[in-house]
Amino acid sequence: MHQGQPDTSTSRRELLAGVTGLGLALGLKSFPAHAQEKPAAPQGGFRFCLNTSTIRGFNLSLEQEVEIAAQAGFSAIEPWIEKIHSHAQKGGNPADLKKRLDDLGLTVESAIGFANWISEDETERNKGLEQARRDMEALAKIGGKRIAAPPAGAPGNERLDLMKVAERYRKLLDIGLEIGVIPQVEIWGASKNLSRLGEAVFVAVESGHPKACILPDVYHIYKGGSDFSGLALLNADCVQVFHFNDYPADPPREKIGDGDRVFPGDGVAPLKDITRMLKQYGKPIVLSLELFNPVYWKGDPLEVARKGLSKLQTAATI
Repeated sequence: MHQGQPDTSTSRRELLAGVTGLGLALGLKSFPAHAQEKPAAPQGGFRFCLNTSTIRGFNLSLEQEVEIAAQAGFSAIEPWIEKIHSHAQKGGNPADLKKRLDDLGLTVESAIGFANWISEDETERNKGLEQARRDMEALAKIGGKRIAAPPAGAPGNERLDLMKVAERYRKLLDIGLEIGVIPQVEIWGASKNLSRLGEAVFVAVESGHPKACILPDVYHIYKGGSDFSGLALLNADCVQVFHFNDYPADPPREKIGDGDRVFPGDGVAPLKDITRMLKQYGKPIVLSLELFNPVYWKGDPLEVARKGLSKLQTAATI
């Protein structure tokens, strides 16, 4: 996931074909039919997930995104919370959507949200926690397991006391424990807060909560300046989902933005070292393909998803 005040013109908030089956039944824009793939089996200690940011520029409905993830062969999906709320507001039945996900063999391993749980202002923070509760309740209705907890709402020009952040994260985790959804401390490389791997781990550890975990990202670890070798110190309880992508050599770190991310293997990230460390955790890690590259939004969303899965699978074996 990327920063709430993005560093490029291709942010999630600004950039919001289709498929047969459920999409057609709902009268949605349709695309040429494709045979559905079997969900990709776990490979090399990894499961493969489509973060729907990767096809966000096609402006699809949540139902269409679900169908594309399944047809491309993914075994999991990571939707945006706003799409889940929109689905319900337009009369969609979460139970029906969950059944469709089950029928397609898709699990909802994580979701993307921006609840302001971290704010220095108590009133704003409490509002953020209530938003997080609504988000997690909506997510739970479709079988969602986890949700991103980025530093949305943190000051843009000052660093927070990480012990206070850990206390706030614990409150968020307690809400999640009631609902059955796990908030994951997410690294945002361009943020003043939680921009580094060690900061996210510190907050998780100092929360003192048994469900605490982090949500790393290849691009954000690079953008924030952390060394990837730190991943070797962690385990599968700490890292359950990993936002996977790659980045080019140019633009340089200080200028690179969300929209510069590329398919795994098409950039210069040390993916071989990263996957080697993750394999040592001994449990399957969910690799969730998260891209915001506008170049990919000029083609067919299903082909983008299929290519992304192929690139993920190749990265998992190098």
